[in-house]
Amino acid sequence: MPAFSTIMWVLGAVVLFFVLWFVGTGMLRSMTTPLPPPPPEGELRKVNVRYRCSICGSEVRMTLATDEDPPPPRHCGDEMDMVAPLYD
Repeated sequence: MPAFSTIMWVLGAVVLFFVLWFVGTGMLRSMTTPLPPPPPEGELRKVNVRYRCSICGSEVRMTLATDEDPPPPRHCGDEMDMVAPLYD
């Protein structure tokens, strides 16, 4: 008769195998799923872009736009400069 610890090691290994199996197949399945179609033209999309006015230093953070690469807003009569996000 095998020892209790041996049985627990075997059961733990079987449980770990199934956990890894299901996680792995889930990850592979998520990579093969096609991306959803883009939203219709004119509908707002989530973006995270920051702009800074080169003249006065004002900053704007844009979170919704009609396209993924929105044109820069105008401030002080000139287009604002895009600023790279610090912690995104």
